[in-house]
Amino acid sequence: MTPESAFTFFLAILIFAVTPGPGVFALLARALVFGRNSCWMLALGMTISDILYLIAACFGLAAIAQNWGEAFTLIRVVGAIYLCYLGWKMWNAPLDLENIEHKQTRKGHLLSFTQGFLISASNPKVILFYIAFLPTFMDLGSLSGADILLASVLTLLGLMIGLMLIAQFADTARQWFRSEAAVKRLNRSAGSIMVAAGAYLMSRH
Repeated sequence: MTPESAFTFFLAILIFAVTPGPGVFALLARALVFGRNSCWMLALGMTISDILYLIAACFGLAAIAQNWGEAFTLIRVVGAIYLCYLGWKMWNAPLDLENIEHKQTRKGHLLSFTQGFLISASNPKVILFYIAFLPTFMDLGSLSGADILLASVLTLLGLMIGLMLIAQFADTARQWFRSEAAVKRLNRSAGSIMVAAGAYLMSRH
């Protein structure tokens, strides 16, 4: 991959990261209630799942993934139910944001990572995206280990930067809500977004 191709690849991944979808909505809802710092593991889970799909695409495993329909359906259902559960928790979240943030820094990192991983892993079409996307930047028939490593690193950087920019935006908007009534509306709005993301995830085929 040439330097020019690598830079273009990074920009394309960055744009892909901020494209609206269940992952973006889940991240947005979490940042609105718990703040930007609570989103790192969620974003990392989504990113690691995407990188695994990228590597699978490099090794031509798209055909295998298409035959894993039942497994992907199960993952999608579990992920959707979990998103709806988190939405319900946000809807009923306490109004003391400082205590909420404190609990989130000590617990739930593995759950956040798993949630992010499931959101991305539940969509086998991602690997088809990479199969169609990668030939623009590299020859899949003569990939080296260095090419795959570079693509993985660029994907990691592009996705994490894009997703955390969304989290930062939501965290900034969150600072405008200080009264109890405003916080309650914020929690319920974020919960509704999370439930909507779960419903959307459930409805995908």
